[in-house]
Amino acid sequence: MDGAEARADDITLEAEVRRFLVEHPGLVRDDPSLLSELGLKPADNVVEFGHAALARVHAAHKHEASIRQQLEATARENYAAQGQTHGAVIDLLESRNHADLARRVDDLAQLRFGLLAGVVALEGPENTPAGWRVLVEGQVDMILGGHQRLHAMGFSPTALGLFGERAELVRSMAMVRLAIWEPARQGLIAFASADPEGFTPDMGAELVVFLARVVERTAERWPVL
Repeated sequence: MDGAEARADDITLEAEVRRFLVEHPGLVRDDPSLLSELGLKPADNVVEFGHAALARVHAAHKHEASIRQQLEATARENYAAQGQTHGAVIDLLESRNHADLARRVDDLAQLRFGLLAGVVALEGPENTPAGWRVLVEGQVDMILGGHQRLHAMGFSPTALGLFGERAELVRSMAMVRLAIWEPARQGLIAFASADPEGFTPDMGAELVVFLARVVERTAERWPVL
């Protein structure tokens, strides 16, 4: 066989191999080891997979960044709220009497926390301290929604009367039960916000409860005359 015939046979073989591969593309495409040995990869599949993978990675990164930003914002807000709460405690402890205590509760609500109002209320028409709201017996249970409820967050129509002329602006409240003196008298500390999302039922009430306990201990310094 001369050179011309050999080249003709090679061309024929190449054509047959090409035809066979076209008719059976999976033979190479679905064989990772063969692809690796040949230094090839199925371009169409890789391109399509690459776009999808990059899209998923990008979406996951955006989601992770969003969650991280939310956590950082929440941490900053909690830190700021705790700082304001600590400052509020000092203000409350400096109260000179019951009336001054009630005034300071309202001041810290507005000036420190940007709320509409802060009030202190006590059940019983007799011997109610000056500046405190007067509640009838059992009204604390009614406002909080039961005698076992220690606090309530959100909007409660039954609590609007606590806020006097500012009641029409109230869209949400944070309220905590008080028990002051011996025998204990039932009371309430309440904060009002003009924002419907200012206080919501799913919010933690720890800081408000903490302030309520400070008010209880401070109020017990003086007898009710």
